[in-house]
Amino acid sequence: MPSRTIRARDRPVFGVDVQSGDVRGDDPSYALVILDPVGEDDPDAPDADGPLARVTRDVVSLRKLRRLIDDREPLYVATDNAYELAPDKNALVGLLRSLPDGTRLVQVTGAERPEPLSRVASRHGIPYGKKPMKEAEAAARLAAANVGHEVTAFTDETTVKVSRGRSTGKGGWSQDRYTRRIHGNVKKRSRQVETKLTESNLEYERDVTKKYGGYSNAVFTVQARPEDIPVSNSRAGDVRVEVERERRDGIEYEPLVQRRDRVIVGIDPGTTTAAAVVGLDGTVHALYSSRTADTAAVTEWVIEQGRPIIVAADVEPMPETVEKFRRSFDAAGWRPTTDLPVDEKLHRTREAAYENDHERDALAAALYAYDDHADQFERITEKTPPRMDREAVIAGVVAGGASVEAVIEDLREDPGDDEGDGGEPDADPTEPERSEEEETIRRLRERVERLESHAESLESDLDDRDDRIAELEEALSDAKREERIEARTRREVSRLERETERLERERDEAREAVADLERKVETLKELWKLDHSNFADVAEGEGLVSVKVVEQFTLDALDAADEAYGLVAGDVVYLRDASGAGRRTAERLADAEPRAVIRDGNLSEVADQVLFDHEVPVVPVDAVPVREVDELAVADETRLAAAVDDWEARAERRRRDEKAERLDRIISEHRAGTTLPESEE
Repeated sequence: MPSRTIRARDRPVFGVDVQSGDVRGDDPSYALVILDPVGEDDPDAPDADGPLARVTRDVVSLRKLRRLIDDREPLYVATDNAYELAPDKNALVGLLRSLPDGTRLVQVTGAERPEPLSRVASRHGIPYGKKPMKEAEAAARLAAANVGHEVTAFTDETTVKVSRGRSTGKGGWSQDRYTRRIHGNVKKRSRQVETKLTESNLEYERDVTKKYGGYSNAVFTVQARPEDIPVSNSRAGDVRVEVERERRDGIEYEPLVQRRDRVIVGIDPGTTTAAAVVGLDGTVHALYSSRTADTAAVTEWVIEQGRPIIVAADVEPMPETVEKFRRSFDAAGWRPTTDLPVDEKLHRTREAAYENDHERDALAAALYAYDDHADQFERITEKTPPRMDREAVIAGVVAGGASVEAVIEDLREDPGDDEGDGGEPDADPTEPERSEEEETIRRLRERVERLESHAESLESDLDDRDDRIAELEEALSDAKREERIEARTRREVSRLERETERLERERDEAREAVADLERKVETLKELWKLDHSNFADVAEGEGLVSVKVVEQFTLDALDAADEAYGLVAGDVVYLRDASGAGRRTAERLADAEPRAVIRDGNLSEVADQVLFDHEVPVVPVDAVPVREVDELAVADETRLAAAVDDWEARAERRRRDEKAERLDRIISEHRAGTTLPESEE
């Protein structure tokens, strides 16, 4: 198996096969092989001739296997038959649902009609044995080489639901405020989720259910897998977030590698990693950029686009990250003689639609690599037989370093290659028929010529590599020296970062204190304006009393006024619209114990009775006109006092009338009770 595939991964690959028992029984055991990728400089790395992966073998129960999958979160869990891990379709769906985000179940032997594992392993050059541990290792190595089909019961569409984390209850005097707070928190969390999805450039649709004070829930339908979404399941206080992939109708099998075109890839590494894929005809296929993706994610994306034969950078020397990508794809490298200027990159990519400078730089590298090889591609095409795959020949010459003739000959001699022309070219009927020995000599001479050409090419490459090794050794010495300097710098930076965090905390605390003081200043300003405003144009400086305005006699309007400037005992309250209030609203106002209520409009009988019972004076606005200056409202103290006195006089008469009415009712009931025995006699 090519070592480049595993080297590109930074997550393990699991291979699984039944060791004993049956998944339908009580206690099946499994042969488990884990391929852990290691770096070239890792002290535990195998020899250079072997694959760059640490191999672990074990026999585990199904429960331990699932626990290891949860703990290690492998890239692939590979098997020759998915139903060795689940007895039926429902159990298989449950297994797929339980896999960690980013872990895929892979059936390496094909889709609905799998091939024998021995045949698949032989076709891809993977060692195979009939024992379960050997079969598990073969499955792991095949999956690491992107051979097989992903077993999936879910689409690439994910639902993110933000909803209430607790019930709003059955009621109470503070129920509205409690409900409004919960709905407000759901709305706030929904906006945070929407911001994260937008920043991650994800396509989504939003469906919101609006309720009193905010949202009761918000459902986002995102065109991405859960591992690509920057939101996870959570529950905090009033809000619950649930992330769930959309279910398919059944079980489906998707090939790990979708496209097999030969392509040129440009890479721009950094905080934001970008990649661009260009075809061998110079056509731009795809662009990609991400701030959060790691090397494995970028590698997977590139593999989905095609088979790279050139990996390009826009700077000289080629960055180590780009060099790692080149080695992982076993492709040729391209870099400019000097760093590409920005104006040249802008000109070369002027016809492409990219989203940021990183995608532009990656695309420029790929297009300049194409420009540099365009003539070579054309010469190779001219030498390629009509029925032979042009891209396969170009890949063999550019990425493999062989001559055109050698690649063509290899493709012809490979009996299993469907990309060849299918046999030798037709013989020229004008030439005399050669003997068997002459034909053998001719073929050998042609092969010698190809080998000599290839040897010359390899010698040239060897000289270039020797020069490159000398440059790298010198650069390594400089890098070690710079690393020592950077280590001291990092320590100082860490100290400064800690100091910066401390100062930022102090700054935030100071800002909060300033905000509190500003609110207090605004309150004091309002009080000062009440005491010092020039009301000469309304009252000639005579005694005024401040009035707190309530727009409408409803619970919401009372809460809004209370939140804006407070409703306390002794206030004079002005109801712009006094109609429509019920008992609960009237009791809410009476609980504030106002000095008087000025009404505009008529109170309902229920509200009037509640305020009367609480001895809250209610006077019409015609008796006490309210005048407003800016945001303040005032009324004449004398007229208010007179109106209150008048209300108290009327209230006294009303109380006497109600008392007399009650006495009359009691006397009537008493008389009715005393006459009853006489009627019975």
